[in-house]
Amino acid sequence: MSFRFACLASVIALSPGSAAVAEQSFNRIASFATPANMAAGQDTAHETSAEIVDATADGMTLVYTDSPLGVIGRIDITDPANPKPLGNVKLGGEPTSVAIIGNTAFVGVNTSESYANPSGYLGVFDAKSGAEKARCDLGGQPDSVAAAPDGRFVAIAIENERDEDLGDGRTGQMPAGFVVLIDVADETLACDSLRKVDLTGLAEISPEDPEPEYVDINADNEVVVTLQENNHLVLISKAGEVLADFPAGRVTLAEIDTQEEGALVFSDTQEDLPREPDAVTWIGTDHFAIANEGDMDGGTRGWSIFDRAGNVVYDSGNAFERALVEIGHYPEKRSGNKGVEPESIAFAQYGDVPMVFVGSERGSIVGVYDVSNPAAPVLKQLLPSGIAPEGILPIPRRNLLITANEKDEGGPRAHVMIYQLGEGPAKYPQLTSKGTDDLIGWGAISGMAAGEDGTVYAVNDSFYAMQPTIFVIDTKTTPARITDAIRVTPGGRPAQKLDLDLDLEGIALDGRGGFWLASEGNSAKQVPHALYHAAADGAVDKAVPFPAKLLKHDVRFGAEGMTRTGDTLWIAMQREWKDDPKNTTKLVAYNTETGDWGAVLYPKDKVKRGWIGLSDIEAHGDHVYLVQRDNRFSDAKVKQIARVSMDQMVPAALGTDLPVVTKEVVHDLIPDLKANGGYVVDKIEGLAIFPDGTAWVSTDNDGVDDSSGETFFWTIGKLN
Repeated sequence: MSFRFACLASVIALSPGSAAVAEQSFNRIASFATPANMAAGQDTAHETSAEIVDATADGMTLVYTDSPLGVIGRIDITDPANPKPLGNVKLGGEPTSVAIIGNTAFVGVNTSESYANPSGYLGVFDAKSGAEKARCDLGGQPDSVAAAPDGRFVAIAIENERDEDLGDGRTGQMPAGFVVLIDVADETLACDSLRKVDLTGLAEISPEDPEPEYVDINADNEVVVTLQENNHLVLISKAGEVLADFPAGRVTLAEIDTQEEGALVFSDTQEDLPREPDAVTWIGTDHFAIANEGDMDGGTRGWSIFDRAGNVVYDSGNAFERALVEIGHYPEKRSGNKGVEPESIAFAQYGDVPMVFVGSERGSIVGVYDVSNPAAPVLKQLLPSGIAPEGILPIPRRNLLITANEKDEGGPRAHVMIYQLGEGPAKYPQLTSKGTDDLIGWGAISGMAAGEDGTVYAVNDSFYAMQPTIFVIDTKTTPARITDAIRVTPGGRPAQKLDLDLDLEGIALDGRGGFWLASEGNSAKQVPHALYHAAADGAVDKAVPFPAKLLKHDVRFGAEGMTRTGDTLWIAMQREWKDDPKNTTKLVAYNTETGDWGAVLYPKDKVKRGWIGLSDIEAHGDHVYLVQRDNRFSDAKVKQIARVSMDQMVPAALGTDLPVVTKEVVHDLIPDLKANGGYVVDKIEGLAIFPDGTAWVSTDNDGVDDSSGETFFWTIGKLN
């Protein structure tokens, strides 16, 4: 793509021993939601996407492919911190890739009637105006498009992909794929120069049916091609001659999680897996890197570097995936199917440092590697990408990095994310388990409680139903660090053999070294609404079910947070139960000595869209503090910390008229969330307050399931 080997600004030196050079980091500065490019009157609820992205020569305009809408979208990033929509361009087909030369976008468009009758064209568009300039018929279904660094030609992978629902879904379905090369002069296609490169007979796997997936071109005008399903790699000259080809190879992985059982257990081995690479990028002219996403039989959860002779000079093994585990981005629900799935990869040089960027489709992270030594890359950063990064674009001359994220969940929409390289530390991750003797996997952080000496205790929710855990967090480090994971074991039984389902949402210290835990029940699934007492080692020694007077009015949304004041546990109920007046929810009290229950009513804010609920409660001084949130994302209105005076926290008996307390909002969390540069996440879940009033807040990342996986864990300073 046009900036891969562009003129470079001399801005950083990340090499070891450069103590005199200021610390440099990529940090996200903005995000652009793809519905913003839809025209007035269009249904913005329609699925949209951002997949492959490139930039004009001046680095001021982005063009991305949007398959669901059948358009290319355009963004003005003259001010990268404030991207502006330039609108969509309809294509009459499905865009699959884009590469830009100068101000001209070359777009692969799939117009296939069926898998058996593939077709497509390469469209030429003015990136700034959107005007179509030309098109060339490609004779098949295009996938990846790449532009030569000198702007003299483009390469297109014609995949002619198989129908995965046909027969056994394997290769050997005609017609075969190929590569197309087309000359470019003055940013104009010379369609009559089209050269079709036959790739049949090269791969060991289905040699009759090559399915080229991705192409890239180096400064010597050599094309590297991945044949993902064939597990093969091919080098091609500008003239269309096959220069070399070789298998992508196989890998054995140890200490990985292959079971989707609601627990993070990294003790499995998979042997002899084909890499089955997706994206590929040249590193100079002597090496190239591949993202080993996998397809039919493989995917090795990492990435590799080859030399041009086909020798593997580096393979990440399980290291890339384990780095994601440590920051809470491991997608447990994909354990049985390729784990973090590295799909996208790109190379650029920033200053003196050559860098490879690796995108995890399922972990929603971009790894930043220093590849000064291609045989020993160094992981420098892990960037939060938004959901499912599909395209990565370095723009080194502007110190920018762009990701295109294809997943459109309706709440968190598909986004283009913008990062800037500058002085200062990385702002993400904000919580990690890196540095422990044993690997600690984590996610879905819910309730929190403050301990001593800067320690916070946090629980995970039912996403990890087979592994309920109390995490010990040291807030004195940056980022905050999980130092221990205490498994909660009802009846002393191992986490994988629980005889009791738990949905831990609240935690309070018992004052004697143990814990009280609040579990949000679900009567429809026979999960009880209850409190549990656990010893310091997590062994549950007491269960306290909610009383009948409370349960007869139950709904799904129960205990979401808990705190202790003396002998009384206060439990924040997330939303109304059947007996609650509209726009209120209960704060339920349980006396651990007498066994008495009671409650007061908390008045929730009103919103026009979605709902309002409570997420946590923490006692401090003369007040209890509560997290109140709506379930909205970038259109959120209520993400707050409110407080109630302790003199109002006098529980009335259940079944009687409950008093309504008065709240005071003391902190708006929406500006804090916007400061992260991405979309506003919906789930503020945890609150912990130390004796000096310093408050810490956390978000729930939903176990990286249809989520960006981002966990924000930060202090808002001292509360009065």
